[in-house]
Amino acid sequence: MSGDTTESPVLIAGAGPVGMSAALALNARGIDATILEADPEDRDRSGSRAIYVHGSTLRTLERIHPGLGTDLVDEGLVWPTRRTLFRGTEVFSRTYDSPGGTGDIPHFTSVPQVVTEAYMHDALAEAGIDIHWEAEVETVESDTDGVRVETADGREWDGEFLIGADGGGSTVRKEIGANFEGDQSENSYIIADVEEVEDDPRELERVFHYDAPAAGGRNVLLVPFTGGWRLDIQCFLDDDPDELSSDERMREFVRDIMGERYADNLEWTSTYQFLQVMADTFIDEHRRVLLAGEAAHLLAPFGARGMNSGVADADEAASAIAAAIDATTDAVVRDEVELYAARRERAAEFNLDAAGQALRHLRGDDPVTVLRKEAAASLADHFEVAGEWLDDAPYGPHGSPPIVSTGNY
Repeated sequence: MSGDTTESPVLIAGAGPVGMSAALALNARGIDATILEADPEDRDRSGSRAIYVHGSTLRTLERIHPGLGTDLVDEGLVWPTRRTLFRGTEVFSRTYDSPGGTGDIPHFTSVPQVVTEAYMHDALAEAGIDIHWEAEVETVESDTDGVRVETADGREWDGEFLIGADGGGSTVRKEIGANFEGDQSENSYIIADVEEVEDDPRELERVFHYDAPAAGGRNVLLVPFTGGWRLDIQCFLDDDPDELSSDERMREFVRDIMGERYADNLEWTSTYQFLQVMADTFIDEHRRVLLAGEAAHLLAPFGARGMNSGVADADEAASAIAAAIDATTDAVVRDEVELYAARRERAAEFNLDAAGQALRHLRGDDPVTVLRKEAAASLADHFEVAGEWLDDAPYGPHGSPPIVSTGNY
C-alpha cells in the first residue's frame, strides 16, 4: 500500500446503475459518497441489457435527481400492444390507448441500459460526484466505527459505511463472509439486439411466442426498445448455445422470426444461464456494509426485476445510511441497517419466487403445466381470460413485496 488514505462518509463499490443510483440517492439526502469502479472509464458496455425500466424506478430516479426520470421517459418508448402466440396461433392481443398511463411518469419505458447509464453519468457530473476508475475493491475491513477498503490502484479508503454494488461476482460480498444460495437454470438462453428497419418498421408490440415454429419450437420473446428490438430465445436442454448463437444461425433466426428485412440487422448476441440466488445476509456483522443489486441477489429475467430491484435497494440503502450516519448511539445505527436488510431481503425473496413461478411455467417439463398451457390455448378464442393467462404467466405474478417501500421491487 502507498499509505495514501482517502476519507469519505460513504464508499460505493461499483459504477453500474445500482452504484450510481446509490450515489445520487445519498447526494439527495445531503451525504457525500465516493464511487470505486474496477473497470476503466472506456469499458465496453455493448448490448441493450436491462431495457425495461419500471415506473416505480423512474419515479425513484426522478425523486433523487429531478430530471433524470423524465429524461429516460423522453429517450425511451412505451409500446402499446401485448401479443402472445401459441405454436403459431395468436391466443391474445391487446392494444392500449394510453399504454403508459396519464401522468408524467409512465408505467414503464423501454430504453437500452447504456442510455440509462449515460444519463446517470450526466446526473453524477451535475451533482459533483466522481467515479474512481480502475479502483477495484480488493479488501474490506469493518468495525463498529466504520469501514476500510483497499483498492487495486494501491489506495486505502476510510468511510463510515460501504455499499457493495459490485455485481454478481462481488468482492464486497465475499469479504464480509456472505454467500449466495439458490439455483442455476438448466436451459441456456440466447439474447440478441436487432436494429430497427426505419423504412419498414415492425409494429411496436411486445410479442411472446410459445413453441414458435420459426424457432424450431423454442419459446421466443420480442420486445422493442429505442432504436431496435430485443430477441430472446429459450434453448432446449440438449441445444448447443454456442452453435445456435453463431452469426450464421442467428441471422437465420432473425430472418425467420422477424422477417427478411431484419436478417442483416443483428447487432449483438450473447448466451447465458441465469442464476436464482440471494446472499444469506445483506449486511456485515458490524452493520457498516450493505449489499445492493446483483451483489445481493441474481434473478431470472422474467418480469425485468434485476436492475429495477437494484435501484430500489440503492435508494433504501441511502435512506438507512442517512438515518444512521448522524445517530448518536450504536444501537440506532444497527437498527437502521438491520431494517434495510429485513426489507430488501424480503423483496429479494418475493422477486425470486415470482421469477421462479415464471420459470416453471416456461420450462414446460411438468405434464400438468403443459396440459394447462395447451388447454388455455384451446380456449383462448372463446375465453379472453385464458389467453390473458398465457400472456401474463411468462413474466411472473403481478404485485409488489408485502412491505412498506418507496419502490415496488
